Amino acid sequence: MFDYRRTHDCGKLKKSDAGKQVTLSGWVHRRRDHGGVIFIDLRDRYGLTQLVFDPVKQPKAHAEAEKLRSEYVISCRGTVSPRREGMANPKLSTGEIEIFVDELEVLSKAKTPPFSISDEQIEVNEELRLKYRYLDIRRGDVALKLAKRHQLMLATRKYLDEKGFLEVATPILGKSTPEGARDYLVPSRTYPGTFFALPQSPQIFKQLLMVAGMDRYFQIATCFRDEDLRADRQPEFTQIDMEMSFGIPDDLMEIIEGLLKTVFKDCIGLDIPTPFRRLSHAICLEKYGCDRPDLRFGMELIRLDEIARRSTFSVFLDQLKEGGIVKGFVVKGGADISRKSIEEYTEFVGRLGIKGLAWMKRQEGKLSSSIVKFFSEDLQKELMSFMEEGDLLFMVADQTSRVNQGLDHLRRKVARDRNLIPEGRYEFLWVTDFPLFNWNEEENRLASEHHPFTSPNFDDLSLLDTEPLKVRSSGYDIVLNGYEIGGGSQRIHNPELQQKIFECLNLTPDELKTKFGFFIDALSYGTPPHLGIALGLDRILMILTQTDNIRDVIAFPKTQKASDLMLESPSYVAQQQLNELKIALTEDNQLPLNKDAVRN
Repeated sequence: MFDYRRTHDCGKLKKSDAGKQVTLSGWVHRRRDHGGVIFIDLRDRYGLTQLVFDPVKQPKAHAEAEKLRSEYVISCRGTVSPRREGMANPKLSTGEIEIFVDELEVLSKAKTPPFSISDEQIEVNEELRLKYRYLDIRRGDVALKLAKRHQLMLATRKYLDEKGFLEVATPILGKSTPEGARDYLVPSRTYPGTFFALPQSPQIFKQLLMVAGMDRYFQIATCFRDEDLRADRQPEFTQIDMEMSFGIPDDLMEIIEGLLKTVFKDCIGLDIPTPFRRLSHAICLEKYGCDRPDLRFGMELIRLDEIARRSTFSVFLDQLKEGGIVKGFVVKGGADISRKSIEEYTEFVGRLGIKGLAWMKRQEGKLSSSIVKFFSEDLQKELMSFMEEGDLLFMVADQTSRVNQGLDHLRRKVARDRNLIPEGRYEFLWVTDFPLFNWNEEENRLASEHHPFTSPNFDDLSLLDTEPLKVRSSGYDIVLNGYEIGGGSQRIHNPELQQKIFECLNLTPDELKTKFGFFIDALSYGTPPHLGIALGLDRILMILTQTDNIRDVIAFPKTQKASDLMLESPSYVAQQQLNELKIALTEDNQLPLNKDAVRN
């Protein structure tokens, strides 16, 4: 049997290796026949090496090479030789050498792939790529991102170990608790009618580890959330989960800044400055319209209520009477934006529920717009104080949340369209002073802004009974280039305060006992002050590898509809399995998920 064990990988051999006898194994990347002499680019995870088959010097190996096709797996023995003068390939790490092959063995033949593996530049439909993900990884780009993922995880473990954190694995089969998104449920065969829940995060477990005295915990944890997906979300994702005792947010923030500094240095060789900037949640909403602002470009939002109130523009005045607001932002040099583009931006914000987009341009020392006539000269001067010659001012009037959302999305779109986002720039931000609660309109009750274990800001404790929506939390998010890459908080370690928060959330004694009885009991056995955070590993990796699609950084991701095209899952299972679990499907669930799904 041919000994296919490699002496070198396909990215290793140099000119200094000339004359060596080597064994290489890998995939046929390209095959070229140059008038009898056959050239094969052999590929593995590490790179490419050119193989040469000479019909005169190696007739047997050459005859075998004539049969090779793309993606065959082969092994070969041969001699390293420098490439002829002028024939070196500077794009390859092995570009100065080639291998003259004496022996060749085909280890595995391959069907014609559904898309080209050898040309990474060819655009391939994403559904096809996901269906044949193992082939997509071979193309190289995803493989490079997975290698970067390994670097990130390795740097994280090393750094946190040096800071005294212990990696502890927590259960995957847990208890369903309200944490924002829907749980993925796993039926129990042993206890029919009951269910485990896959963890949305290790939140309760890591707090219990603090009760247990573990002091500093971390875990690179797989988490699950059954929620509507988008480009930066997956139903199963990975987070760097952390918890520590006897600390305050400043302590943890310093550790996280050091971790991210280490990760960026190890993964892309970049020194990021610390400490990171901090802004309150309220200021973020006021200046940027969202709690995850992209700070790489300007265009801060401007409050225009008072100017609008003194105008005669009925659209603005009507919204102000109904409790709405007027805000806008200035596009530097935006006077060159055409009417057609403005109409497209108007349609864009319209899809977000905004009924209109007002605008003014400052040209030749005055404002031009169809609505200028509704603003006096003094009001126009006030508006021009925000602008320079050649600028454009966009304005929106509506309810506060809708205005903020619309201008946030418009601000980002304008920045992309006008290439205002500098490449290679990373702007980190801590967002603090979140509200502890929000109002759940559907259920007509308070809900936790983050989760029910977040400690209120102690300066606001007196407001819990009278004005709970004004209570700030001790939570904090970390934002990078417009992505929320992590969030955490000081936790409640006092059982009486935890009980009070549950009461504010209108949880009944029975609900408390059923969902959190074990946790409340644990807090009563001596709990240290503790705090924690979870960083989104996948989102950090998206930014490190400069992609806006989270599926690019996960080996086997789901589609935006949470299905696996490769495994064709979710899928139906055999009736026998359902019987064992005491589960019966309703008539609505009888249709197969796809043409190949079979129910027994």
